[in-house]
Amino acid sequence: MTTMYQDRPLGLAVHDPATAPFFAATAVGAFRVKVCVSCRKPHWYPRPLCPYCLGDTEWSDVTGKGEIYSVSVTRRAGPTPYAIAYVRLDEGITMLSNIVDCNLDSLRIGQRVHVVFKPAEDGTMIPMFAPEQG
Repeated sequence: MTTMYQDRPLGLAVHDPATAPFFAATAVGAFRVKVCVSCRKPHWYPRPLCPYCLGDTEWSDVTGKGEIYSVSVTRRAGPTPYAIAYVRLDEGITMLSNIVDCNLDSLRIGQRVHVVFKPAEDGTMIPMFAPEQG
């Protein structure tokens, strides 16, 4: 079977002072996560204190490359099928996202992906992932 990805409306992003640096980066095509100043461990979801040692955190650019840890194609939640997946970034972070710009039926655990940005209803760029070619 072939189920090709189709763009679908994305809801509004949560904008507040804590997420402003993240969305400022996505607006110019950069992907950032929080990293602990003390233990240097990156983490997702961004928060002001490190979940490992409670140290202060700072924003850091990451490659946006990783692999699919788990994936599910949803066909009945609305008129447009989509893939939701846990992606493990090369930096060690695992995050929940969508897989886009591909044949949804060809997605596999362990498949290499890279970050892409899709616009939400208000124009905010949202990070998602697409399979690596070749």
